[in-house]
Amino acid sequence: MDRRSALRKTSLFAGATVIMPSILSMLQSCKEVNRIDYTPEFFSLEEAGFLAAFADTILPKTSTPGALDVNADVFIDKVVANVYDKKGQEDFKANISKFNDEAKSAHGNAFAELSKEDKNAFLSVKEKKGGKFNSGVWGTAVGEQEPVSFYRSLKSTVLWAYFSSEEIGKNVLSYDPIPGAYLGCIPLEEVGNKWSL
Repeated sequence: MDRRSALRKTSLFAGATVIMPSILSMLQSCKEVNRIDYTPEFFSLEEAGFLAAFADTILPKTSTPGALDVNADVFIDKVVANVYDKKGQEDFKANISKFNDEAKSAHGNAFAELSKEDKNAFLSVKEKKGGKFNSGVWGTAVGEQEPVSFYRSLKSTVLWAYFSSEEIGKNVLSYDPIPGAYLGCIPLEEVGNKWSL
């Protein structure tokens, strides 16, 4: 090997050594969460299984991605781990346990273990008894909010996780990162799909 070739290979090796950690960290930060490899940040594996089953029952995959396709359950795990206070976290775990106990009483098994039909039947009952969130104006509820059930609160959280995901915002809802002129008076049928904010 001649000296010029040896110097070139040495400099390439040195450069690769310097930039390789940066490249690896970029690849890791952009990788999609794999359902098999996912380790919950806060919940136990059983509780994470409940969240996945609940989210998938509320928003299953159809012609559009389902809640699990956009990792809504992973998002909820991260929010509870990093935003909820200690009491909120304990209440969340207690509510999951209670929800599973009610599923066992009604259908003989924890929610994640039920058949699709039993899950839907169980959630139909919860939907009727879950209470409602008040209408809101610019993100603020109108009137005094009555307490809502864990079911209603978790369903709302799943919807929030789903609709705030990049996949849904860009590829399912209408999305225009550089909007054009303001047209305040056009027929509703011309508006088309709901818009991503």
